[in-house]
Amino acid sequence: MEEGGKSHGQAVDSSTSSQGHDAAAGESLDVIDEGLPDDLPSLDSSTVEQLSEGLISHYLPNLQNSKLALQELTQNQVVLLDTLEQEISKFRECNSILDINALFSEAKYYHNKLVNIRKEMILLHEKTSKLKKRALKLQQKKQEENLKQEQQRERELEREKQLTAKPAKRT
Repeated sequence: MEEGGKSHGQAVDSSTSSQGHDAAAGESLDVIDEGLPDDLPSLDSSTVEQLSEGLISHYLPNLQNSKLALQELTQNQVVLLDTLEQEISKFRECNSILDINALFSEAKYYHNKLVNIRKEMILLHEKTSKLKKRALKLQQKKQEENLKQEQQRERELEREKQLTAKPAKRT
């Protein structure tokens, strides 16, 4: 900062020595210094130029370093955003895999349920087949018993007819 102060002091000294020097330059400075209070000495263009160059040379390296740092930060942010997007896509894939695993486990559950229902249906079919056969055998036995009872009645009727007294024939 001392360098800026020295150059500022030099610029003020040179401005006071060159005030009466150039009338045309004074007119152009009046236009530039229009908003300045009257108690400030007017500056010529070389002084303004030197002050500007001093100010720029003093702050420009820091600004350029800041600009480079900001660019580097921006690039790092872009890299971080890309990495973050990749990680998010990996998590989405993991979630979809979990969803797929849930679907597979659900499918396995229902497959087992279907297998059990099929076994029950086969078992019920076998039982009904056995029951039908048994019912058919029972029906056949019942028919045979009914037939035997009917034959037994017929025999008894026949026997009763034979046991019935017959009038003797007169000879």
